[in-house]
Amino acid sequence: MRRCAWPLLRLPARAGLVPRHGGAAARLRPAASAASSSSSSAGGDGSSRAPDTSLFVPVPLKPVGDAAEEDVGAELTRPLDKGEVLKNLNKFYKRKEIQRLGAENGLDARLFHQAFISFRKYIMESSSVSADLHIILNDICCGAGHVDDLFPFFLRHAKQIFPMLDCMDDLRKISDLRLPPNWYPDARAIQRKIIFHAGPTNSGKTYHAIQRFLSAKSGIYCGPLKLLAHEIFQKSNDANVPCDLVTGEERVYANEDARQAPHIACTIEMCSTNTPYEVAVIDEIQMIRDPARGWAWTRALLGLCAEEIHICGEAAAIDLVTELMYTTGEEVEVRNYKRLTPLTVLDYALESLDNLQPGDCIVCFSKNDIYSVSRQVEARGLECAVIYGSLPPGTKLEQAKKFNDPDDPCKILVATDAIGMGLNLCIKRIIFNSIVKPTINEKGEKEIDSITTSQALQIAGRAGRYGSSFKQGEVTTMHRDDLVQLKEILSEPVRPVKAAGLHPTPEQIEMFAYHLPDATLSNLIDIFVSLSQVDGLYFVCNIDDFKFLADMIQHIPLNLRSRYVFCTAPLNRKEPFVCTTLLKFARQFSRNEPLTFDWLCRHTKWPLAAPKNIKELVHLEAVHDVFDLYLWLSYRFMDMFPDAVLVRDIQKKLDDIIQVGVCNITKLIRASQSAAAPGTAAVVSEDFPLSRTKRDTRVVSDRHGAKSIEALSIAAEVPGERRGKNLKTHRSATRQEDLKSHGRGSLANRLLREGLLTQEMLRQLESEWQDQHRNGTPLSHPGGNASAEVSLAPAS
Repeated sequence: MRRCAWPLLRLPARAGLVPRHGGAAARLRPAASAASSSSSSAGGDGSSRAPDTSLFVPVPLKPVGDAAEEDVGAELTRPLDKGEVLKNLNKFYKRKEIQRLGAENGLDARLFHQAFISFRKYIMESSSVSADLHIILNDICCGAGHVDDLFPFFLRHAKQIFPMLDCMDDLRKISDLRLPPNWYPDARAIQRKIIFHAGPTNSGKTYHAIQRFLSAKSGIYCGPLKLLAHEIFQKSNDANVPCDLVTGEERVYANEDARQAPHIACTIEMCSTNTPYEVAVIDEIQMIRDPARGWAWTRALLGLCAEEIHICGEAAAIDLVTELMYTTGEEVEVRNYKRLTPLTVLDYALESLDNLQPGDCIVCFSKNDIYSVSRQVEARGLECAVIYGSLPPGTKLEQAKKFNDPDDPCKILVATDAIGMGLNLCIKRIIFNSIVKPTINEKGEKEIDSITTSQALQIAGRAGRYGSSFKQGEVTTMHRDDLVQLKEILSEPVRPVKAAGLHPTPEQIEMFAYHLPDATLSNLIDIFVSLSQVDGLYFVCNIDDFKFLADMIQHIPLNLRSRYVFCTAPLNRKEPFVCTTLLKFARQFSRNEPLTFDWLCRHTKWPLAAPKNIKELVHLEAVHDVFDLYLWLSYRFMDMFPDAVLVRDIQKKLDDIIQVGVCNITKLIRASQSAAAPGTAAVVSEDFPLSRTKRDTRVVSDRHGAKSIEALSIAAEVPGERRGKNLKTHRSATRQEDLKSHGRGSLANRLLREGLLTQEMLRQLESEWQDQHRNGTPLSHPGGNASAEVSLAPAS
């Protein structure tokens, strides 16, 4: 296996050289049949993709300086005329035959050009060249040779700057992902029984799988969330079945002497594919299609060494799981379940927060909507619990406990889709504040689109949980025009899961790096994906987060294994404080200096006080993530992150501080708005708290070029209203009626009262309106009636 420095291109297998008439180029032309044969064999089925040659970086080759030895070529012939040499090199480049020959040797137009520029520069800037090249150049300049005779020297140079030419076949084999079942020989050595528990939310499918897990001599539960793993950990030990908890940040042993228990509850990324079990449970199998984490479900499904594999999830994944198990020679037994309590889609929308009832849960899809809705709920004298994704697990559990407690005055829940799994909640009615959700597409771009049927069912299914005080569940929307589409979404069949995620393993990346030792980790991953081959049952997961971290720490000297571990750290790259901390962790690690408890306290400025506004609450959540990151790394580099116990202690204290902040979230919002700069009502970056949609926050230019706020009444509406692709009609008429019905000035008073408008903003808007009115261009209202006047003066 030949060691190479940089990737280049797709090279045909070495073929016999066919003699032809013409120059050296013709004599070196490979057999076309061999090239085409190689092309088809590279892909197995003839469908392999050509690599993205923009990823291939040439190795710089310095021209030869003043030679210490004599110029042998000049002694044998004569010194080269660089002017004549340049003319002949340019003729060589323009030859169609040479370009075709280059393509047959793997040099596409981009690489051919790069190689020629380097070749020409090397010859023109070198004080001397090898004797054989000097003689050929001299012959060409004297008319005794042909420019095609330069091709062997050009190809040799190309292989020097693109050494991947000689190891392309090896790299293709390493990146061949068409047979993932073969990665797990221990699982293939046993005959496993596969049981698929299929059903909707609240159907008891997971309950039946867990009962088998508890009755087994040994078992492993694999779930998507720490909360779910912790729940099974507690249930098992409460049932006198010793069970350990294993997550990325935590190891909790059931036995006091830290002996491993026969049962384990873990997050799915942490499951062992080498340990034998009697029973394994894989929860939420439909997440095998997740663009970022799907690989973990694929790995568990194909690799767990268990006599029985119990799979729980949507029926939409049955066909894919059956096909995957067919490739392993295993059959799937399907057990279908129906929902245990009825779920009704109401014929009316909530329309106003005044219509809230005990047991209601308002579901929003942005943190800013959470802030705004919770404030409006409490402005009506109702106490509400708040749950969103970036809250620590402990805080989520406390908020859920508060909402579920029949003796607690908190009877309303405002939450994101984080409630879709992992929390047991006594919800009577789910109210969708919006049915559009920001998502990240396969290109890493942010899109806003209607929620899928799967998402809608997962969230709606939380209402009327079996065993709670509510014997049936209800679902509706905040806005009337959303209800029709929600009914359509819920009535559609769930789209079948088509493919399972894959991710390059550390071993595969190490083998790649053996061939490409000078490539950056980010570049290695790019090339791996470019060359990778998968069949129709699989896809390569999104690697943008991995590459982001790889680029961020590239300048820090780390060995490949350590660098790979740091790049797989679970963090949100949108949190600058957490990313900066990872960078500091890596830098300290590279200097072989342990990251102590004192160092971490200095960096996070611990101890921290209770938050006074939303910005401080968000920072506390980021600090909690930093503690999680430390704990995650401490289980991978125990000697360099030695104070996990101390960090866990202060993390629990921080959890309590965040809980205090969430309980007082309305006060924090009010404090944030009063501290905001004049003329703004935003505390964070997502149009808070005015954003129903991006369309509502646009700026309208009048005919004189002046810009004005489109309509104050937007701020009075509940944030998060959907603007789906098929809803083109604006609610402008409704907003105009809202202004008229409240009378002159009442809207401004209401906005001031709710904290959505400041006195400074009011004065600025009134001044703009008066200026435009004097110019004959009053503030235009979206949807028509440009002459409609709006008084901004507050009532006395």
